[in-house]
Amino acid sequence: MAALSIMLLLSGCAPNFQKQEEVVQQKDNDTKEKAIIPKYKISDQYYRTIMPFEAGKARGLVVNNLNTRYDIHEFETGLMRVAQNNFDANQYVFKEGQYLDSGTVRSWLNRKYTEDQLKEQKLDKSDNLGLNPEMPSKGKIEELNKDNPIYLAHILEHNYLVPVQGEKSTYQLGGVVIGLALNTVHYYQKEAYGATFEEKIPREVVEREGKKIAEQVLSRLRGIDELKDVPITIAMFEQKNRTSVIPGNFFAYSHVPKGSSNLGDWENIDEKYVLFPSDNAKADHREDWTLFENFRQDVETYFPNFSGVVGRAFYAEGQMHEMRIDIPIQLYGKAEVIGFTQYVTGLVMERFPDYIAVEVTISSVNGEEALVVRKQGEDEPIVHVYQ
Repeated sequence: MAALSIMLLLSGCAPNFQKQEEVVQQKDNDTKEKAIIPKYKISDQYYRTIMPFEAGKARGLVVNNLNTRYDIHEFETGLMRVAQNNFDANQYVFKEGQYLDSGTVRSWLNRKYTEDQLKEQKLDKSDNLGLNPEMPSKGKIEELNKDNPIYLAHILEHNYLVPVQGEKSTYQLGGVVIGLALNTVHYYQKEAYGATFEEKIPREVVEREGKKIAEQVLSRLRGIDELKDVPITIAMFEQKNRTSVIPGNFFAYSHVPKGSSNLGDWENIDEKYVLFPSDNAKADHREDWTLFENFRQDVETYFPNFSGVVGRAFYAEGQMHEMRIDIPIQLYGKAEVIGFTQYVTGLVMERFPDYIAVEVTISSVNGEEALVVRKQGEDEPIVHVYQ
């Protein structure tokens, strides 16, 4: 009876994935094919995805081109947040990029060739597609490498489909969103196989070069027949250095209306991630730093010799919206895991105001042990102890 009761409870609370909307997807060559859009959304922050799933034409390149897994995650999910400024998540559905394939993206990420380099490699001007600054053929290697940074690290394309007017069950391309991942640190070598040096790229330079690149990207997108007349949003993302334990962030976007070939005004995006504890957190967000320190000290009262609590906070418009906390610790036995998880859950509810979403991951050398999630505005946390 107990097992049956649990099954009934779970089945009552679980989302109904059987409910789905059968639609027609209108392809670029005017052909149509049946598709499915799940009706269940796990969050208002996410778009529904049209099925069957079609992998992006440049799938997998982001892993090679960005510095950290934090940047990879934020670049993709942050681009969806940017998209919602012009493409309503309740009206549009998401599809991975289908117009920029791997070869195209790679060629755009190259350096531009000089006239001499084109001749040496017997290339046509049409092959000169690189969006990064050209590297002069003559000069000292040290000076050439130091003075010619790579600005553009990656290009990510997202497609958004919308119902055809007057045909609610037929979807067509309604917009394209492009993310430009830009480097904030220039890595270079003074000799061909020497040590790697680094130099920070000033923010104003990153922004200036990003806007130049965005203009060229828009021009090329409008040259694709299927994209001549659809709204396009281009957003700029600054990625962190290779050793960063927090992700970079989007800092500006421009929306180009249907049929236009001109970038409009750039809208600033006030988002960033902050590491806790850190000097920056203490200097710029003293109240939030105090909240975190109180939490950390309470954890240390449970384990007096422990000091490994690390937090990554997401800020928008100067306000903390989310705090993700990692607690790696040595625990002996499941009873200790359960007891410590209960203690941490109490601290989350007591220490952090409800306008902040908090996620705590408790892990050991064996992997993740427990997860505590308190969503914004919620009175009750979600707690899971891994078996």
